[in-house]
Amino acid sequence: MEGKKKGFFAKLVDGLSKTRDALVKGIENVFSGYDAIDDDFYEELEETLIMLDVGIHASTDIIEELKEKIKKEHIKTPAECRTLLIDGIKERMKTADNDYDFEDKKSVVLVIGVNGVGKTTTVAKLASRFKENKMKVLVAAADTFRAGAIEQLKEWTDRAGVDLISQHEGSDPAAVVYDACKAAQARNVDALICDTAGRLHNKKNLMEELKKINRIIDKEYPGVIRETLLVLDGTTGQNALEQARQFKEVADISGIVLTKLDGTARGGIVIAVQSELGIPVKYIGVGEKLDDLNRFDSDEFVNALFGL
Repeated sequence: MEGKKKGFFAKLVDGLSKTRDALVKGIENVFSGYDAIDDDFYEELEETLIMLDVGIHASTDIIEELKEKIKKEHIKTPAECRTLLIDGIKERMKTADNDYDFEDKKSVVLVIGVNGVGKTTTVAKLASRFKENKMKVLVAAADTFRAGAIEQLKEWTDRAGVDLISQHEGSDPAAVVYDACKAAQARNVDALICDTAGRLHNKKNLMEELKKINRIIDKEYPGVIRETLLVLDGTTGQNALEQARQFKEVADISGIVLTKLDGTARGGIVIAVQSELGIPVKYIGVGEKLDDLNRFDSDEFVNALFGL
């Protein structure tokens, strides 16, 4: 497992190279361009963070925290701020000890997100991850409206070596979840992972569908830990943040999965999502293989981001 973790970190470092080049270059230019810590220094540093998809609110908060630390620690030169800035970003992105309880106990995981973000592959990667942790896993194909979605998920679950509960294309997603809840209990499953439809253009329908699914799980599978993971495409920058805001209106999101972080110059969106929405980033993906998904580690991520 340690070897896999190191391998994933190497992929993360490599995948974030475009973001790192832009971020490090931009921030170093600010640090080296000023002899004194003044309003102009703070303003340019904040603008640099915003330009790198860290987000307006997150960037403002980071700068305000930095100001307080500089004052408290009597820092005099911009060069001394670098460590304070990096430590501040790490601290605001840490996950809580109980954020991954669903990985160790009987759970139902709803996976939501628009089409094209890597939702189906994320379901399979989660299933593979849980199975590797010696958990018995079942997947429900509740994305019944997208053409080919069920076949695609079947292909991925076969690769992961886990069972799939499905019906025909166009069937009621809630009926699939009902069948899956019954099967999960009959088979004494540890984790039931439900792929769901990715429609955002009609939020009312999506909201009603998710409510119905949640009611069925509450009634048919009481007592399990509930987790709702929103999958976002890291390459879309601020669009991912907007999707998260819209999904937050219709679902009780407990965690974010950020995919496709390999090769994007917009890795700063990880900071923006967690800071601006108050929802922890729990997993990040940097590839298409089943093991290309790992728990989010703020120290590891920020070190990769800054080339430490």
